[in-house]
Amino acid sequence: MKAMQRPALAALAAAALFTGGAQAALFEDDEARRAILDLRQRVEQQRAANAEELRRANEENATLRRSLLELQNQIEQLRAELARMRGQDEQIARDLADVQKRQRDIAQGVDERLRRFEPVQVTVDGREFSVDPAEQREFEAALALFRQGNFAGAQGAFAEFIRKHPTSGYRPTALFWLGNAQYANRDYRGAIANFRALLQQAPDHPRAPEAVLSIANCQIELKDAASARRTLDDLVKAYPQSEAAVAARERLARLR
Repeated sequence: MKAMQRPALAALAAAALFTGGAQAALFEDDEARRAILDLRQRVEQQRAANAEELRRANEENATLRRSLLELQNQIEQLRAELARMRGQDEQIARDLADVQKRQRDIAQGVDERLRRFEPVQVTVDGREFSVDPAEQREFEAALALFRQGNFAGAQGAFAEFIRKHPTSGYRPTALFWLGNAQYANRDYRGAIANFRALLQQAPDHPRAPEAVLSIANCQIELKDAASARRTLDDLVKAYPQSEAAVAARERLARLR
């Protein structure tokens, strides 16, 4: 029965957090269209950049493959020479070993170049998804800045990551850490906006209860106790079994 109620509870939380018709509207029609066109343009630019990089990589790989064929021909020639010139076995064997090493090095280089473009499977916050290696590196670099206490750097890095990868599987988690970086930088309204974006996109995300609690913390910092109480009440109702709900009950007792 609880499992069946979770989607309804999540929907209730999202609805409660975004009440107020005029306050919930993000864009007028013209602004929305401009935003969509801008997003499409950035996506197309990124796709074009990726396509160009892949084209260059394919050209390099083709050159390397031709080199492999040439090296293979050299190996065959050396083998024939070995048969004809038995007296020079030792020198030819060394030459053959050198060529084979070069062949292995080139083959390894081809494999490494190809792996740079192969998606990898990652698991973040209990969710598994596929990402590009470069995307993984960018997310981990942003998270490292946060863990180092460089909250200004982390805020910029996560904001740029979300801009560059709007459909990434990392997006909900990136929104969560961006909100936390903004909270640390005392940008409470910006943090609230990103925590709410996380809840709107993924109300069943493992970080969702923490995001609701963080919204209440921001409202407390903004001296909006009434909104904080409503947010904490919503958290307890939507995610009653979460650790965040335990903290919410304690804070509600102090606010009342």
